[in-house]
Amino acid sequence: MSTAGPLGEYLRARRELIGPGDVGLPAHGRRRVPGLRREEAALLAGISADYYLRLEQGRDRHPSTQVVEALARALLLDADAAAHLHGLARPVPARRRARPSERVPVGIRQLVGSWAETPAFVHGRHLDVLFANPVATALAPIFTAGVNLLRAVFLDPSVPALYPALTVVAANAVAGLRAQVGPEVDDPRLVELVEELSAGSERFRRLWARHDVTARAGGGVRVFQHSQLGELALRYEKLAISGTTQSLVIYHAEPGSPSARSLARLARRVGRAADRGASR
Repeated sequence: MSTAGPLGEYLRARRELIGPGDVGLPAHGRRRVPGLRREEAALLAGISADYYLRLEQGRDRHPSTQVVEALARALLLDADAAAHLHGLARPVPARRRARPSERVPVGIRQLVGSWAETPAFVHGRHLDVLFANPVATALAPIFTAGVNLLRAVFLDPSVPALYPALTVVAANAVAGLRAQVGPEVDDPRLVELVEELSAGSERFRRLWARHDVTARAGGGVRVFQHSQLGELALRYEKLAISGTTQSLVIYHAEPGSPSARSLARLARRVGRAADRGASR
């Protein structure tokens, strides 16, 4: 962690991703740094260049709500990124932080376990898989309790074959971790994980330096290349589990689609394997 602190690092990273043309400024003159100059960001936010410099260097870490909102507009932050910026400017004091338990609530375990044909799993704040039903593990072996999804995406050599759109998956994983941990970037478990991935993956280093953030909950479409069933295009829903820092991820297919038929075949295989195991 640099002396700039989480807020200063975030401001710098986002500023460097915006070109003058993105905000209607002329791009005259030679630029020795990527993105906007500090004085340009300050101008767009309506604050002095000296004050902006203090924020980026970590000499002032608690701007007012009005300044944070102005910075969010100046840096073209979306709703998720703006919320993250507010969190960095108003971190919870360390002595008041209570580390949520990573134990999956019993009701969630029972619910996920009852879905014989719907792949689902729960991950914690550092993207560790905490619980997964058998059909989720059959869909993707990385959906297995004990696996860290971020480590798998960047370091497991089998993962590129699983995800045709690995570039998108990797970017979403890093941005999701940023959203999960919020301003607590000095968390020892996070520091250890980031150091490991930074040492082993240049792609991770690039993505982590961007400071992208995505919402903890949401949805979309994910394409899997299954070793036996071929391509499956599945929708996913990611839901925050109330009272925890955990998330429930559910996959499902468009009814009547080839992916739905493939998913049904996968579920039948899992069911038959479970029956054979029970009969032994």
